[in-house]
This record gives sequence, structure tokens and C-alpha cells, in this order.
Amino acid sequence: MEEVKKEMFLNVELQGKHRNRRTGSGGMLLGKVEKIGDALKGKIDLKEGDRIATLVSLSLTPLRIDEILAIRPDVDQVDIKGKAILFESGIYAKIPTDMPEKLALSALDVAGAPAQTAKLCQYGQTVVILGAGGKSGMLCCYEAKKRVGVTGKVIGIANSPKSTQRIKDLGFCDIVESAAGMTPVQVYELVERLTNGKMADVTINCVNVPDQEMTAVLCTKDDGIVYFFSMATSFTKASLGAEGIGSDVNMIMGNGYTKGHAEFTLQELRESPKLRKIFEELYA
Repeated sequence: MEEVKKEMFLNVELQGKHRNRRTGSGGMLLGKVEKIGDALKGKIDLKEGDRIATLVSLSLTPLRIDEILAIRPDVDQVDIKGKAILFESGIYAKIPTDMPEKLALSALDVAGAPAQTAKLCQYGQTVVILGAGGKSGMLCCYEAKKRVGVTGKVIGIANSPKSTQRIKDLGFCDIVESAAGMTPVQVYELVERLTNGKMADVTINCVNVPDQEMTAVLCTKDDGIVYFFSMATSFTKASLGAEGIGSDVNMIMGNGYTKGHAEFTLQELRESPKLRKIFEELYA
């Protein structure tokens, strides 16, 4: 953990922000409003002392770390003493009073994924979700099934036996499969069999590791949509890869923001006791 602390301090010292120099991503923060600029006082729905979660990546947020108090790798959270600056254009969410802070933070961290899923999925469609058993994947599976209805199909593909069983137990998907150790071609053949060759209308990639671009493209039919939520996505690999195999898919590259996404995602935890329970067990 000492090495992690050193890396975090170095990232902030070099860049003034918490930007991972390998992935380019930064996470988000939970904190208390210390001061509101004079030009904004009385014009926004915040007061000094409010607890908020920033919905702007820490790779874009001026930050100072004074002390790292604890690192919790099991939930991808770090407790620090420090200060940050949120600009007028920076989006945020007030911490709700009906759930623990860390539960809210875990969902808000990936709020863009289920909110974008709601916009992209339509009744009767076939949706493939890669990384279905992870944090963003579970939320997307829940929302996709709501949108495609009884005539649609949600295929959840997970990356380990543990995550595969997790999404099976939740019951949000019509079909759950494990792709542990599979190549993109093997996943393509799996989806081809499961869809009788029709492939997915929408594929959502929630796998936050490199080299998942072609897996998502191959799963998707021509004129279908691929949403790359993962920050590990390479635009070069996705675009040139699709061109290389003659795949005419529409790609949305990792936009983690859509209007109302914070309240939308928190509402999912309120709607689904099963979803809230697993988030509490894993992340809160």
C-alpha cells in the first residue's frame, strides 16, 4: 500500500490533479463544501457544509492531498485529507439522506453507464453486456432489461466464475455466460449461437481492461450500437478494428455523462432491493 500512496502523491504533485498516468482516468471524490465563491452564493442549490459527490473526473479537478488515511482496494476507495476546487461548470450530486455515503458514492462513480443504457436500449432489442457482473455492468443489466421488455433479450457476459454467479443470482439477464479466457472470436461465436446469427442490437462494454474493443464490435450487428463505457478503450483499436473487418457499427466512446444520470442511478438502488443489497455487500 505504501507504493500506492507514493504513486498517488506523485500523480498529484506532477499534475495538480489525480490523473492516473497509465490509464488517463481519475475517479471522483466525496467531500464537504468548505467555501462557495462570492459570484455563486445564493445562485446554486448548495451551502457551505453540504456533503457532495463530484461527478467530474478527478483527472480534471484541481486537487491537493495532505494525508492519505486509508486505502480500501476491495471497493476502490481511498480516504484522504485534502482540498479540491470544483468549477462553476463542474457537476455534482448532493449525498442522499436515504442511503449510506459510500453506497451512494459507489453507484455515482459509474452513473453514466446505466443512464446511457436507458437512452440506447429499446423494446424488443437484443442487448449484450460485457463485464455484466461488475459494478457498472450490474446497473446496466438491470436497466437494459427494463427497456427491452419481455420480447427483448439481455445477454450478460461476465469475466470470472464469481462475477458470473453474481449476475445469475440477480436475475436481470435472460442469459448469462462466462467469457473467462475467451478470445474475441470465441465470444463472437458464443453470441452468434445465442442470437441465431442475428447478433446484438446494442453492445455495452463495461470491462475496464485493454483490448476489449474487437470483442464488442464483433458481437454487434451492422447498424447496431456499441457503447464503450470503459476508460481502457482505445479509439484507434475500436475504429480501425471495425474498419478492418468491415463492420458498420455506431460507436459511442466512453461518455460517462448524460443529463440526470446521478439521480437516475440512485433511483435504481431504490427500485431494486436485490441490487441495493449486493452494492451494500460489495461496496458500502
